Amino acid sequence: MLRGVEIVWNLGLYWSNLVYDFLVGRDEEVVPYRARQLRNLLCDLGPSFIKAGQVLANRPDIIREDYMNELCILQDDVPSFPNQIAFRIIEEDLGQPLEAVFSKISSETIAAASLGQVYRATLRATGEDVAIKVQRPGIEPIIYRDLFLFRTLASFLNGISMQKLGCNAELIVDEFGEKLLEELDYTLEARNLEDFLENFKNDPTVKIPRVYKQFSGPRVLVMEWIDGIRCTNPQAIKEAGIDVDGFLTIGVSAALRQLLEFGLFHGDPHPGNIFAMRDGRIAYVDFGNVAVLSQQNKQILIDAVVHAVNEDYAEMANDFTRLGFLSPGTDVTPIIPALEAIWQNSAGKGLSDFNFRSVTGKFNQLVYNYPIRIPERFSLVIRSLLTQEGICFTLKPDFKFLEVAYPYVAKRLLTDPNPALRERLIQVLFKDGLFQWKRLENLIVLAKENVAKMSNNPALKVKDTQIQRDWKFERKLDLTDTIKDGARLFFVDEGIRRQLLLALTEDSKLHIEELVDVYRLVEDQIDIPSVAVEVARDLPTVVRDLLLSWSESILSDR
Repeated sequence: MLRGVEIVWNLGLYWSNLVYDFLVGRDEEVVPYRARQLRNLLCDLGPSFIKAGQVLANRPDIIREDYMNELCILQDDVPSFPNQIAFRIIEEDLGQPLEAVFSKISSETIAAASLGQVYRATLRATGEDVAIKVQRPGIEPIIYRDLFLFRTLASFLNGISMQKLGCNAELIVDEFGEKLLEELDYTLEARNLEDFLENFKNDPTVKIPRVYKQFSGPRVLVMEWIDGIRCTNPQAIKEAGIDVDGFLTIGVSAALRQLLEFGLFHGDPHPGNIFAMRDGRIAYVDFGNVAVLSQQNKQILIDAVVHAVNEDYAEMANDFTRLGFLSPGTDVTPIIPALEAIWQNSAGKGLSDFNFRSVTGKFNQLVYNYPIRIPERFSLVIRSLLTQEGICFTLKPDFKFLEVAYPYVAKRLLTDPNPALRERLIQVLFKDGLFQWKRLENLIVLAKENVAKMSNNPALKVKDTQIQRDWKFERKLDLTDTIKDGARLFFVDEGIRRQLLLALTEDSKLHIEELVDVYRLVEDQIDIPSVAVEVARDLPTVVRDLLLSWSESILSDR
């Protein structure tokens, strides 16, 4: 009850100041001061509120952008707790004195966050350098108490929240609480680490630290020490001889693989959690906050990209409903013109001037003015993309995020054997029933660019022969599966066959020249005899599917 009074009193006093500012007409001019005041207030109220401030820093559907920018400071500037308390927690979880496990441990914290802090140490048994992450003392009951109070207070705001966001405030607290409790469990973070290790096990461009589970527990996590360079130090990166363009390429590719391929996404890639290794690799640390995307969500995200390419803004608005940004049944008609304005104003400038921050700034205004609620997992994704783009700009001010992202997406659409992606490829190549020859050429050019950049990346020149054996170097654009699937569709799917034949005879002329242009783009990338053999091997399956399709059509006619 006392804690509830403390929270209500402090937040109520702050709110009354905002109301006073509005009544006297100075609410805009004092925004920087009030934003700093809010940040300090959250720090004074403790770790639960610091974490809430970090979340609000990425929720344009709840708070204004100028306040968001001030709250971003909470992601890096958090006070630490005393060493003797931290060391006592480590000894309690280890069940033995520090000296028995570590021959050396740093006297100062390497990093401090809202829920814990990190020390550097050396294992006595092996001499390996490790990072020790220690949870703040007595934080779990504090978090549970504050979450209960958050939810109680949120129940009084359900009416406003339903009107503004299309959902009740308690749901937002539940999403926040779920992620916060996950971060409290270091055994879960250890499992996240193992999942990331598995996902990138054969990728020599990405470094994920090993976890020492024998020395870890619910409040202590011991992992491999990453001796890297902070990504916000471009001078040190250049002095280390790291190829900046190559490093940025693998960074964007790693982020997109997490989002579109693995569905397990690093949710907090701020500059203290991403490092440049001296051999050109990118390293990630701190896996307490991850976003998990279902297969369906990954496919809807790709759908949204396809609808953006096809300028189908009505379907893009529907994608927001399918992703949970809008409540089911919400009328999307007013949102369609806003989406069209945002995308056309941003993409119309071309790849050279496109950046996520400008798009997100316009999107922030959209979600603030419409009943759009950003689900917690997607707020993590948006924050992650924005943070990583910001890191890219720090290292290279004229970096073009989409110039790296588009080639990756193009290669994925052209080469991924996933049937769902094959369907999206068809949607991209056909617009209003017409085949987009130029779009196909652009996809092939972009995909070849991605393969060339990755295969020539300095980080791929690894000395570990086992990694060299395991990693499949993509020296060329492998379109074998795509051609096989295309041939199967041509023979089996009557609708696709009709569309392709129409594409070749569009405007009452044979489009042989376009076909030759496409062939010239891929002739140096594919081994025609090998592809022919693969297609021939697949012929019995195609014939079987064709007979089944034909028999089904006969039976349905009868």
